[in-house]
Amino acid sequence: MTPMTTEGENPPTTAPPAGSARRALVGRLSWGLADQAASSMTNFAVGIYVARSLGPAAFGVFSLAWVTYGVVLNVSRGLATDPLVVRFSGVSDASWRGAVARSSGTALGVGAALGAACLVVGLALGGRVGLAFAALGVMLPGLLLQDAWRFSFFAAGTGRNAFVNDLVWGVALIPAMVVAARVGNVAAFVLAWGASATVAAVYGYIQSGIRPRVTGARGWLREQRDLGYRYLVENVSLSGASQMRAYGLGAIVGVGAVGAVRGAELLLGPFLAVLMGLSLVTVAEAARVLRQAPHRLAKFCLLLGAGQAAAALLWGAAVLLMPDRLGEFVLGDVWHSAAQLIVPVTLGVAGAGLGTGAAAGLRALGAARRSLRSQLFASTCYVGGGLGGAAVAGAVGSAWGVAAATVSGSAVWWLHLRSALRERHQNPIREVRTT
Repeated sequence: MTPMTTEGENPPTTAPPAGSARRALVGRLSWGLADQAASSMTNFAVGIYVARSLGPAAFGVFSLAWVTYGVVLNVSRGLATDPLVVRFSGVSDASWRGAVARSSGTALGVGAALGAACLVVGLALGGRVGLAFAALGVMLPGLLLQDAWRFSFFAAGTGRNAFVNDLVWGVALIPAMVVAARVGNVAAFVLAWGASATVAAVYGYIQSGIRPRVTGARGWLREQRDLGYRYLVENVSLSGASQMRAYGLGAIVGVGAVGAVRGAELLLGPFLAVLMGLSLVTVAEAARVLRQAPHRLAKFCLLLGAGQAAAALLWGAAVLLMPDRLGEFVLGDVWHSAAQLIVPVTLGVAGAGLGTGAAAGLRALGAARRSLRSQLFASTCYVGGGLGGAAVAGAVGSAWGVAAATVSGSAVWWLHLRSALRERHQNPIREVRTT
């Protein structure tokens, strides 16, 4: 019987000397930043290329497929890789390899099951939207497996492997996008994007030497059910809120408004990409801080959140000063509608960045109940603000509603982190669960 910790408890380890611990932390975060830079550049390049190639309406269809992928991705993360990062960061190699085999197998199984559903729905819908969703369904297994490798490498503290894997995706994406541009429809771009991710997923197997065990998915879900199912609800509420806002905005204002919002978000691309994949680095690092120096966790989370918020505001200010000629070069016809949304989208990203510091702390503490409550509140505000604003003032109103919602949600995240830290201080010893 192997002991596993309950919510909020990690096995104690001997803290390394402060200097070496700092150097190791800086090294891991540096690779994390490099990986997120590679990931953000890939996402940014795809979005820009598709926007310039297809125009506002078709880009809106691509954006609907993109946010749907975000929902499926968060299902996979909640069930497969979030528990891996929380419980298998900094463990022995043998323990890590066994967990990765089952975790990546779970991600692959989720991709196959939800991909099949997406394919059926897409074929039933038909038309431009249906073909895009059918193409997404075919590509989901490779997309989710590639993401699972990234989580696995960061859990092991080998961020360099995740960075190289994302570089492989980016290189494979270049010829794929050229071919898609010649075909000239949304489905071709979705296939190109997913096929290049599948190349990186295969390379991840070569890097790790670990074969994903789909047959181990049931056991993994059973063992991690105390965290996995809460993280599933939490993650899906996050991405589901984004999807509901996109669909609702398209219904209220039109699919062109969805493309305008996505265009504005692309201008903040580096920070949005970091936020989407933040748990790759920060949850693993927060878990290490909790094991080695638990009194530093609050400061770590505050610096993390404040740093991201400040960086987002600086980037947004730079984008706001960008000449129209440069904006048209980057986004083509999408620029004129997207430019009106830069200020509220920047404030929304800054608010979300501040909240991710508290979210990383709650994940590291294993306080899944509190993080779930925080995310459900934030997601409800997001949908309400996004759609309420759209009904009042179109795409601009939706962007301002979302900005207000993310700031409110961030405040709730921090209140829950403060309560969780107080509870841990009052009850430092937790019961140990075994499997």
